[in-house]
Amino acid sequence: MSRNSLLNSPLLLGFDQIEQVLDRVAKASGDGYPPYNIEQVSAANGEGDMLRITLAVAGFTRDQLDVKLEDNQLMVAGKQEDDKARTYLHRGIAARQFQRSFVLADGIEVKGADLKNGLLSIDLSRPEPEHLVQRVEIKQSE
Repeated sequence: MSRNSLLNSPLLLGFDQIEQVLDRVAKASGDGYPPYNIEQVSAANGEGDMLRITLAVAGFTRDQLDVKLEDNQLMVAGKQEDDKARTYLHRGIAARQFQRSFVLADGIEVKGADLKNGLLSIDLSRPEPEHLVQRVEIKQSE
């Protein structure tokens, strides 16, 4: 069974990978843990837009977190292990693993990550795209 899509229009050339990206986004957005914010922040040097993804990762240390960029997909993973030396009378804070992924557009660069007060902030830059006008020569066929 074939799927009909707006991206199948003959007027949209070279956009066939966008549908694959949309499928990846739909699969990645299933779990709500950990909660996160995405905000636009001012660039210090005035070059393009800056974005910041902030994840609430209370209880995780820097060594228990992993941030990777692979094929325009930013992946953040956290892994905690139970402390066998502790005896809990009540356990309301679970040691759980997570993996959260964000699909980034072409050109977005990861500038760095910072862990402070249980919040992991990942800074991204979105450089201003070049506006390119190109004249195409029309040849005379004989």
